[in-house]
Amino acid sequence: MSDSSVPLPHQDSAKASHTTGVPGDPLRDRVLLHISPARVGQARGHLDPVRSGLVLCGKDALRKAARLRREEAYGGVLLIDPAAYEVGAATAEAPFPQVASDALPFDDPLEVSLAEQRAAGVTAPVTPTGYIRAEDSDALRAAVGRVADLGDPSVVFAVPIDVAWLRDEESAQRLIAVLRLVEGPKAIMLGGQMDPLARYAEAVGHLRSVIRQTPGAALLRTDLAAFGALAAGAAFTGFGMSGGLRHVVPPGEKARTGGGFPTSPHVLYPELMSFFLGTTLAKRFAASPAPVCSCAACLGTRALDSFTSRRNPLPAAAAAHNVSVLMGWLRALDALPGGSAREHWWHERCKAAVDRYPLVNAAIAQPNAFKVPGQLKRWALAVPAPAAGTTTATAAQRTR
Repeated sequence: MSDSSVPLPHQDSAKASHTTGVPGDPLRDRVLLHISPARVGQARGHLDPVRSGLVLCGKDALRKAARLRREEAYGGVLLIDPAAYEVGAATAEAPFPQVASDALPFDDPLEVSLAEQRAAGVTAPVTPTGYIRAEDSDALRAAVGRVADLGDPSVVFAVPIDVAWLRDEESAQRLIAVLRLVEGPKAIMLGGQMDPLARYAEAVGHLRSVIRQTPGAALLRTDLAAFGALAAGAAFTGFGMSGGLRHVVPPGEKARTGGGFPTSPHVLYPELMSFFLGTTLAKRFAASPAPVCSCAACLGTRALDSFTSRRNPLPAAAAAHNVSVLMGWLRALDALPGGSAREHWWHERCKAAVDRYPLVNAAIAQPNAFKVPGQLKRWALAVPAPAAGTTTATAAQRTR
């Protein structure tokens, strides 16, 4: 089944006027949902069909994609993340690791993966790039060379890089220079434990520079950065449905988590712009009324402290809530013109969330109940450039 035989979702004229190298560019300006195949049913019905879509990652991604297209009549944007970076690192000799256990010695992992994805009916195939370690320019150049040789701008070049590529200006500019050699979209994924973008003080600023200076730059398998990057001009982004799909753990390392096995689903607290276990929210608001959510799934009838079990239907309800909140943010961002207006909107939203934490803690009489996530602080401090015709003083007033 080729790409041309797969129906694409409706696109408005504003989106169709932009391009990253693909005629009509069905990916442009979308925040996709990076999700495991097993959870598609929880989220699919709550996606905005014009502004979002799916990125399947994990076991059975190919089979699920084919089933969505052929049996479930899904005509929306659909990508597959081969996640070869979980298997091994890219090297100058082999930038695309061999993932399939039954592969023959002479099989080309890149060609095989792209062909399998196209056969499954993806909107665009994604390269099976290995993890690109900090300062491994040789591996990055080798991957770029192979993708450039394809001469196919419909291929999404996956760029799973260690976040140390964003630690300073020199590393970021080296990354930009190499990525600009690829004509089509470049989907950056950030590697590191827990919250990679919180590791370096200037990482958010350097990420915005990479996005602005690299035509077709995108950001997948991420969190809040999905909106920050889109506001900065990313071609498209992808928000992880679960914590493990919001960053890349370097191959060979065990993922660090905040605790043991969760006993309740993670719930997005919209005003604080962060996820918390449902049981945590229930404890925090045990003596105070919890906020009631007005998202398209909750409709003003469900309190945030009600998601306290992993037994159905609460996980599905939490997933519907989380996706609906994200889609609300996306529609608000999409309603703004591109450029500085979007960046100022995102900055103000993050700053308001940071300012909200002490107010919520005071309201429930628990001074340290909710702590501001490191990355949220970074976005709140990353003041966007002044809009055209706006004085520096005016811009500073807007961010106070």
